[in-house]
Amino acid sequence: MEVRTISTKDNKQTQINEEIRASEVRLIDENGEMVGIVSIDEALSRAEKADLDLVNISPNAAPPVCKILDYGKYRYEQQKKEKTAKKNQHVTEIKEIRLSASIEDHDVQVKAKTAMKFLQDGDKVKVSLRFRGRERDYTQLGFNAMAKFADMVSEYGVIEKPAKMEGRRMNMFLAPKKDKK
Repeated sequence: MEVRTISTKDNKQTQINEEIRASEVRLIDENGEMVGIVSIDEALSRAEKADLDLVNISPNAAPPVCKILDYGKYRYEQQKKEKTAKKNQHVTEIKEIRLSASIEDHDVQVKAKTAMKFLQDGDKVKVSLRFRGRERDYTQLGFNAMAKFADMVSEYGVIEKPAKMEGRRMNMFLAPKKDKK
């Protein structure tokens, strides 16, 4: 039987042929049928007769589960599964919109329109408002601006965390609305 050296990061997790160090293994043959618990030598000889590889598919089991199969094909299938899983996941980003305590109505509308676009794309929105100097004494203006902003985007998003003062900043988080299907 040939000994292959495969230089991939996958090789560190998957043991094949002589890399398997267990004395006994639970063997599954090339047809997918359970053979039972056999010695490692017998499992290797069966794999050699079938001109395939002995692959340790479950190293943490006692005894380890090994399967007789074509390792190249097995690796290809694993990579294909990982690729489809990666393609199907959506990473939610947090986009930030900055307001001020004395923001004009038109400016709020423009920023709300941008936030609606972010929410439609499935991203969360952090709305922050920074108080400068004496503005900090008028935090009620900030709460009013945040409430007005949340009301404008209520069609596309819901308040995940309400407006809250954190030092000189006031932050509010909006999440996209779940579709009702």
